[in-house]
Amino acid sequence: MKFYKPLRPFKAISFDLDDTLYDNRPIITKAEVDFLTYLTMNYKELEQLDKKKWDLYKTLLSKENPELVHDVSKWRKEITKRVMVVYGITMVNAIKYSETAFQKFIMLRSDFTVPQESIKLLEALALHYPVIAITNGNVDVKQIGLHDKFKFVLKAGEGLNSKPHIDLFQKAAKQLNIEVSDILHVGDHLNTDVFGAQNNNAQAVWFNPENSNLDDAKLLPSVEMSDLQYLLKIL
Repeated sequence: MKFYKPLRPFKAISFDLDDTLYDNRPIITKAEVDFLTYLTMNYKELEQLDKKKWDLYKTLLSKENPELVHDVSKWRKEITKRVMVVYGITMVNAIKYSETAFQKFIMLRSDFTVPQESIKLLEALALHYPVIAITNGNVDVKQIGLHDKFKFVLKAGEGLNSKPHIDLFQKAAKQLNIEVSDILHVGDHLNTDVFGAQNNNAQAVWFNPENSNLDDAKLLPSVEMSDLQYLLKIL
């Protein structure tokens, strides 16, 4: 554990989800493969859709509509709808089918078990502070068994800009009836989590299990740790 600056008193702890409380990389990789299989097997018009074409449409839509970065759920639905229309499905049906397909994707990307160490840590921390989640992702917290481990969960989208923007931190503070500066945010990403928290006057714990360097950091975290269990030592 490394301290880069003195840790101020805090009144609540917020957690990023993906790649902080569980390793999301193999999960999302498998979900993408299974989702493409689902599309090609359930919609005859999409039988010739492959990963290369799918990735191309994702890239094109992201360039055309960069604002979708703030809402990954809307982004997913829009990509699916766009591809369906391109492959000959009517717009009316594409709108309906893309919603059904999105629900399938959420089920696939939430098909995993959160490590018990993470669950026990959240339970232990909750004895001392309100514990919340602030995420840019769209995992189903109920499906993965975390719905009752947080006071509440905030997700980017539906008018809330994604981290590192202040929106999620600001809404969290408002719901907790505290200031943004009273939040200690824990996350793995140097931009969305560390810069997002520090730039908005919250404090940041950088979870760095792979001992990466700080070359890409825009602002230093308050604390760096390779094991989240160290959080219990700074209470």
